[in-house]
This record gives sequence, structure tokens and C-alpha cells, in this order.
Amino acid sequence: MEERSNLRKAAMIFLFFVRIGAFTFGGGWSILAQMQKEFVEKRQWLTNEELMDIASVGRSLPGIMITNISVIFGYRMGGAVCGTAAAIGVSLPSIFILSVVTLFYDKLRDTPYMARAFVGIRAAVVPIIGSAALALRKASLKDTAGWLIAGAAILLGLFTDISSIWVVVAGAAVGLAIRGGGENGAS
Repeated sequence: MEERSNLRKAAMIFLFFVRIGAFTFGGGWSILAQMQKEFVEKRQWLTNEELMDIASVGRSLPGIMITNISVIFGYRMGGAVCGTAAAIGVSLPSIFILSVVTLFYDKLRDTPYMARAFVGIRAAVVPIIGSAALALRKASLKDTAGWLIAGAAILLGLFTDISSIWVVVAGAAVGLAIRGGGENGAS
């Protein structure tokens, strides 16, 4: 019975990621916003803190951020079956859409319709990413140290060419230095 329940969960996770992968523009951060609404707010499968932990690990691994996050999320929800379902679900729409776009790219890329469409798409993606950041900040910025690390990360991102991976590693090092290695970050 538990196996059937896990397969149902895997199917639901697969369909969620297919839908999100097909209809969400803006990459990993906008998909993360949809995950926050679906799995934190609606289904309550995760807390904001848990989603941020998954996102932090997924972001720091090599490869496509949202694929990493989907695999970690799926695995956490139901082991390898759900992790695989999430990875396939998030990847299939991109593979299909890119295959179709590639066929017509040379004919469409310079049309005024495409240029106008992408202006609108880019403008719509910014608030989606911003709303996810605002919703998840409560889980990440709980104290002065969190705000200082975030501020330093923003400044490094805006004013240097340092890779975001190194910014994340530096944030982890500062967090460990400030809080030590105790349980849940407590000294």
C-alpha cells in the first residue's frame, strides 16, 4: 500500500514539474516561487526553511539549478522514485520546447513579434522572482547575521565578478564561523 502511495506522489510530482517546466518563464528562481506556493503554502509538505535548504544545496551543486533542486525535493518527498520523477518532469518540457524552437529559430528570432513578446516576458518574470524572494526571506534572514551576510552577498553580486558559487561558499563559511557547528546552527 505504501508503494502505491509513493507512486501516486511520484506521479503528482512529475505532473507538477511538467506543468511548471512548460509554463514558467524566468528559470530556476521563478520555478522556485511556484514550488513555494504549491509545496509550502498549499500542500504544506515543506516549510520555507526546508525549501530554502533544498534551494541552497541545489544552487551550490554543478549543473542546472532547478534540476538539482527538483531531484533533491523529489528524493526528500519519496526517495529515488520521486527524485527521478521530478527530474524527468522538469526536463521534458524544456527538451520539447527547445526542439521545436530550434526548428523555427532562424525564421522567428528577428521578427518584431518575438522581440515584443520577450520584452513582456522579461518584465513579468521580475516580480515573480521578487515575490519568491520576499516570501523566502523570513526563512533565511532571521537575525542580524543573516541580514549582514545577505547584504554582503548582494554587494558582491552587484559590484564584483565573483562567481555566485563562491558567494554561497563564503556565506556558508561565515555562517559556520558565527554560529559554529552546533545543532541547527546554534553555538
